[in-house]
Amino acid sequence: MSGGAEATSTAQVPAGGRRAAPPARRFRVTTPILLLGGAGLVVLLSAVRIVTGADDITSGGTIAAALGLAVPIGLAALGGLWSERAGVVNIGLEGMMVLGTWFGAWGTLQFGSPWAGVVAGAIGGALGGAIHAVATVTFGVDHIISGVAINIVGMGFTQYLSKLVFEKMPGGGTKNSPQLPEMPRLSITVIDGPLRNLEGRHWFLVSDLAGILRGLTQGVSWFTLLAILLIPLSYYILWRTAFGLRLRSCGERPVAAESLGVNVYLYKWAAVVVSGLLAGLGGAFLSIVAAGIYRDGQTGGRGYIGLAAMIFGNWRPGGLAGGAALFGYTDALQLRQGGTSVHALLLVVALILAAVAVFQLVRQSRTVLLGRQSRTMAASVTAGCAALVFVVFMATDTVPEQFTTFTPHLTTLLVLSLASQRLRMPAADGIPYRRGQTT
Repeated sequence: MSGGAEATSTAQVPAGGRRAAPPARRFRVTTPILLLGGAGLVVLLSAVRIVTGADDITSGGTIAAALGLAVPIGLAALGGLWSERAGVVNIGLEGMMVLGTWFGAWGTLQFGSPWAGVVAGAIGGALGGAIHAVATVTFGVDHIISGVAINIVGMGFTQYLSKLVFEKMPGGGTKNSPQLPEMPRLSITVIDGPLRNLEGRHWFLVSDLAGILRGLTQGVSWFTLLAILLIPLSYYILWRTAFGLRLRSCGERPVAAESLGVNVYLYKWAAVVVSGLLAGLGGAFLSIVAAGIYRDGQTGGRGYIGLAAMIFGNWRPGGLAGGAALFGYTDALQLRQGGTSVHALLLVVALILAAVAVFQLVRQSRTVLLGRQSRTMAASVTAGCAALVFVVFMATDTVPEQFTTFTPHLTTLLVLSLASQRLRMPAADGIPYRRGQTT
């Protein structure tokens, strides 16, 4: 018995006499890690607020604004998720959002109800998705070309419709609609007073938590709650149902899916139409809730930022929700004491980059022991960026207004560059598919 065990042990040792190293365990982001990271971020923001005196970085007004700004980005990102999980790249999210803004305003005015506008905006975006599906799925047009065309056509088509419809209405014009009826909002008034009192005391962590809770519980539109519910609903449909499994198989191995009897064209069509519907909802939110009026160019590139949030989230609903929240928060900061708040954000960024560098060094030390490639260079670059941001923070007292308006877009670039090494897109995403092909 012992001889067999000894022989087995000897057989596992290479000729050089050294035992082969076990494979490295891949770091996985789990729910406890996400919760711990969120708690740590709140503590970090609270400490930075105490140091810098930028009280607006965790105020209820900033959190409420961030939530409102994150919703259209999150809906656009969710639309991109549905489409790309089925293997169709959707650059046309911006154009579908544009259609949603116009149809949302028109539906609200036509039927006198914001909820009618929500439905109309969803239908407008779905029409854009159907056009994208006809071009890419049915006729095999390049996905990028079709998406860019939809963005261009969406802007031109809504300008034509505005001249045709809104210009004839009192208070309307060629580039805007009349004022829209207000969407109902939800407020938990019983806790508003105590939370406001705690927030005003500026205590460490306690006041910050009070500000965050106040921003999330006061004046929240029902449309916002609907948008938040769509995230777990999408996760359930795509990852917990047979329909979602077949749809995702079309984005991973469409030939294998077809061999098992899956109608690949049908599932791609369904995914792209739902993608347009969700982007249209994001556009309708901008005109009905965020502004209470339709304006030409109202989306402001949020469809592209939504696409970036989806990539940041690694094509997962939870990840894209975090990306949308991040972009919405940075956008809200430049609206609330812009220079002071964004200047404080520089310190937050420097500390986070330093933590990332330390994490990379720790992983590097472990991988060296296992004979794997060193990550010293990546950690050095991250540490250098952290030092540079910290020097800028110490050398300045505020941030110029011109830079604050660019903050959300700069955040998009930084986040994508940091997250690029861990991304894993669907295997057949963007690859043309024709029925009957063998590879």
